[in-house]
Amino acid sequence: MTASATHRAIDAVFRIESAKLIAGLARIVRDVGLAEELAQDALVTALERWPESGIPDNPGAWLMATAKHRAIDAMRRSKRIERKHEEIGHAIEADREAAAPNLEAAIDEDVGDDLLRLVFTACHPVLSMEARVALTLRLLGGLTTEEIARAYLVPEPTVAQRIVRAKRTLAEAKVPFEVPRGEELAARLSSVLQVIYLVFNEGYSATAGDDLMRPALCEDALRLGRILAELLPKEPEIHGLVALMEIQASRARARVAPSGEPILLLDQNRALWDHLLIRRGLTALARAEALGGAQGPYALQAAIAACHARARTAAETDWTRIAALYTALVDITGSPVVELNRAVAFSMAFGPAAGLMLVDTLVSEPSLASYHLLPSVRGDLLVKLGRDAEARVEFERAASLTRNARERALLLERAAACARATVRTD
Repeated sequence: MTASATHRAIDAVFRIESAKLIAGLARIVRDVGLAEELAQDALVTALERWPESGIPDNPGAWLMATAKHRAIDAMRRSKRIERKHEEIGHAIEADREAAAPNLEAAIDEDVGDDLLRLVFTACHPVLSMEARVALTLRLLGGLTTEEIARAYLVPEPTVAQRIVRAKRTLAEAKVPFEVPRGEELAARLSSVLQVIYLVFNEGYSATAGDDLMRPALCEDALRLGRILAELLPKEPEIHGLVALMEIQASRARARVAPSGEPILLLDQNRALWDHLLIRRGLTALARAEALGGAQGPYALQAAIAACHARARTAAETDWTRIAALYTALVDITGSPVVELNRAVAFSMAFGPAAGLMLVDTLVSEPSLASYHLLPSVRGDLLVKLGRDAEARVEFERAASLTRNARERALLLERAAACARATVRTD
């Protein structure tokens, strides 16, 4: 194997193993920043040795062993361990040589628990949402700073700074490397799920740039969601989120035309939907419901997605049920965005006039003032009611608000179609 091929293989191995590696190390050193440095040291050692010695039969174990020894060395040098020795007495000092095997035994405990601890640490509420997303993608997604910056269309130094500050904040706040329990678990789990879904949504509908989707982010979020579902199998909302992401991801190939423009849900070729992902999503939804989580916000959204997935054609969609599910979701979340989605469902179930009536109640909502989908939805309903001149204004406003080039082009095209229709009518 050539040196370049070996380096590519090392990079692939590290992406697969890095989260487990960092998680195991963080439990020992109690510092995610130091844990990542130790993991990176192990990678550097692999890059130095493997091109000559060859890739080990179990590269993940090799990296863990190398990082483990560095962690032990770091603990021996640590001032904190020295202070600990002083606190608990001179008797411990005599046993210092025994610290290494004890540390080795500790680091080999169940890796699943370590990953859970890392997830809850990276998504800790003490961090800003931007920092949580960046740190999660870095530590658990295995993405480089450059890849995160490219995915979110922000300068690389900005991402690097977010990650550095996040690690410093966790250290200064002395955030414990542990899985929360009791009532705190529910509150902290909500933050974790929010981070994962934010990553998925940015991949599914990019907020800016030239591409409608960034599939790699969807895949990262799905992988994190699936891991979390395995580690906390009795938490229904995790399964609800996984169900939602699986079903939404199933439409990926049908959402974008060969030339790059978006294809709306009702116009998509359903033969292109990934039915394996749909089956996985429906199974996850059934699991959430069996655990008593049918009314959770992610499970309700998954149930809505399932209505679309089960319909063989757009005409067979059960819009009445979707409207009812959105009403339940509004009651839970109070979200104006959910209210807007409910208006769309009502328009499909009970006619565009019914939908427009609901949309018009949201026009003055401050949180939707710069939300491009509000005028976009309103424009669509006005077209259906034959009010093309008004619809054109709405589509043009929506185009001015979106930062995604593909969406902007589609909205301007719809505005132009309304203008042509108005001319024909006159």
